[in-house]
Amino acid sequence: MYRRLSGVLFPVMTILLIGALVWGYQENRDKNSVLLKAENQYQRAFHDLSYHVDRLHGELGNTLAVSADSTQMHRKGLMNVWRITSEAQGEINQLPLTLLPFNQTEGLLSRLSQFSYQVAARDLTKQPMSTKELSNLKELYKSTGEISKNLQQVQNKVITNRLRWMDVESALATEKAAADNTIIDGFKTVDKRVSQYPELDLGPSVASVYNKRSVKKLDAKTVSQSEIRSKAAKFLGTSAANVKVTENGTGTEWASYTAFAANPGQDAKNVVSLDFTRRGGEMIAYSNSRTVGPRAVSSSVARQKASEFLKSKGFEDMTPVTYDAYDNVGSFTFVKSKDGVLIYPEKAVVRVALDNGEVTGLQCSDYVYEKSTNKAAKLPAAKLSLSAARKHLNPEFKESYHRKAVIENEAGERVAAYEFGGRINGSAYRIYLNGITGEEEKVEEFRPSSASLS
Repeated sequence: MYRRLSGVLFPVMTILLIGALVWGYQENRDKNSVLLKAENQYQRAFHDLSYHVDRLHGELGNTLAVSADSTQMHRKGLMNVWRITSEAQGEINQLPLTLLPFNQTEGLLSRLSQFSYQVAARDLTKQPMSTKELSNLKELYKSTGEISKNLQQVQNKVITNRLRWMDVESALATEKAAADNTIIDGFKTVDKRVSQYPELDLGPSVASVYNKRSVKKLDAKTVSQSEIRSKAAKFLGTSAANVKVTENGTGTEWASYTAFAANPGQDAKNVVSLDFTRRGGEMIAYSNSRTVGPRAVSSSVARQKASEFLKSKGFEDMTPVTYDAYDNVGSFTFVKSKDGVLIYPEKAVVRVALDNGEVTGLQCSDYVYEKSTNKAAKLPAAKLSLSAARKHLNPEFKESYHRKAVIENEAGERVAAYEFGGRINGSAYRIYLNGITGEEEKVEEFRPSSASLS
């Protein structure tokens, strides 16, 4: 009996053992294949990064080598700098550096990219590079040369010692980076040296991109939690006793308050939240996360509800400009309107539940910030007439509406503009023309899920 049983089980166990060995071999082979592909990708990205930083240094040198009056060569050189810098940034993102401090170098490349693009994009025949900009380029040329040299030193060690990037990823992931890890130490050295470079003033067009809209910049006194509780209660139409307030980011430039309360008329579990600035106690966001039922309200009714809500909460002279609908919720973007001019920087977004028209959300941080920081600024005015501005449009553009507007250009400056909506080449666009020069400031294509409210 045991002989018959063993005669049956032995071949079965043998087959299972062979199957397990084959499966293990295939799994190990697949794992090694994935690791090899990842290693090859990391190696390629690293060597490409070293190459492009060296190219970047050379292109900056070429740009500086020509005459100060060679605007065409300056433009060509700076566009090449912008392109190469973008490629280098992409290669950094492909490396496992998320846990490794390399932000100083990334920041330098980002500012260089923005600076080169902003200068190259303008008409250098009318506004050539200034002495200050050329001086900045010289400093950047020197800095990129040092970065390139340091990266090449790391590259030589990687090649000579056949170092693996997968070891770097494992060390970073387990937070057990060895002190003698050549690659990690090399990148730390690069970043430390970059942090010691002098801070360059690259002009307002670049500074505006990195300008932090922190609540510390609001010109108002700090308010207490009790004041926030009263403001939230008034906004919700409930008692202050039903409102709980917490403070966020204490001691930082992003200090704010969040108020929580049960949604009036709803289940006690349904809580609404409101965010307020610590300075001035300005409400910057409202959210009601209740479940939204099937759609039963039209977009026109929802727009009317959103307009009435804003007016009731003290947002005067707001005009809806765009509309999106998703998952039975309508989202309207409103902007400030003054003397028939739409002030796009002062915007607020209102969410409306399309089951009953109730407003379930408001995001107005842009409105609060812009209104506070530009309250004393004079509204820019267009000098071109509507007919003169229209001549700058593509002859094939089929205009459906137009209106006056104030927008922010790439330098972060407010400019007067004419907004034209229409179609060309089978697609719908909004085109903003500068109200003084007639040049295009912005071109936006309508998304299929959105609409322009004119």
